Amino acid sequence: MEKKIKITVLKRELYQDLVDEYAADKNFGACPAVEDGQVYMLDGMDKPDKFCSWAWADIQRDVVALYSGASYSWTKPGVIISCCTDGFRPVVFKLELV
Repeated sequence: MEKKIKITVLKRELYQDLVDEYAADKNFGACPAVEDGQVYMLDGMDKPDKFCSWAWADIQRDVVALYSGASYSWTKPGVIISCCTDGFRPVVFKLELV
């Protein structure tokens, strides 16, 4: 049976204090590329259609680790919590082996 990974958007954050102090354009909101609860299914190692390229670059190492059987003591078996590295508006993802 082929391994699949389910990617779920757990939450989109916005650090307004950082936006106020450091952003050139103060007109920021939570990431517009995804919605909380949105799900993507992976059948292989390729970026899902319409998935943010920047977020994929950030979580891809965790996808590879999960496919390879990685297990971390701080998460349930078969699950990795990962995040894009946007300093103003990061997105938290749950990667789940299914």
